Order: sequence, then C-alpha cells, then structure tokens
Amino acid sequence: MASASSTPSWRLISVLLSTIPLTPALAGTLHQAALELLRRNAGVTPVAGDLVQGRVVNLKKDLLLGTIGGPAFEAELETERGSGKVRFLLTREGLEAEQLPAPPSPRRRPLLN
Repeated sequence: MASASSTPSWRLISVLLSTIPLTPALAGTLHQAALELLRRNAGVTPVAGDLVQGRVVNLKKDLLLGTIGGPAFEAELETERGSGKVRFLLTREGLEAEQLPAPPSPRRRPLLN
C-alpha cells in the first residue's frame, strides 16, 4: 500500500464547502485531524498551528459525492485570512493509504413504481 505522503492530496480529502482559501498545508492539517478523530472514534479535536486555530468535528456520517465517498467532517477555523468553515470528507483511497478501514458502501434500495 502507498503511504499518505506518496498519495496525491486530492485523493486524501474532498472539500465540499470552504468559506476560506484552502492551502495544501491547511488541507493536510485538516486531513490529519480527521484521521485522529477516526482512530479515536472521537467527536471533536482542536487544531492549532502557526497560521490556523480552531476545531474539527466528526459529523459521524458517511457522504457520497458522485463516485467519491467517505466519512464527513466540519472545521471552524481562524486563519491569517480570517475566520471560516470547511466541510469535507476523507476519501476511501485516503483511508486505505492510512490502513484504516473504509466505511461500507451504501446499500442501494430497489426503486419501486
């Protein structure tokens, strides 16, 4: 298996909404915080660094956006460019790169007339 450091960042995290500019470093910080929440099965974790402060919340839901799916998270952040919110999910490929179990695929129900 490839390690997360050798996996392109777009395969690790999929941003659904961001009210602030999302740099690669900030995306990496959010990715690591979300992984920690999954490993501990926790609800909230603080994030802090040179240019960011805030918290990441595990929404404890799996989302599917087209063919990309995974566990959902929301971050409330203060950055050098202002405050904002980021909603994102960790991709199945990203979870596999970290050797974490991917959430099960959603079951499709038959459509009834």
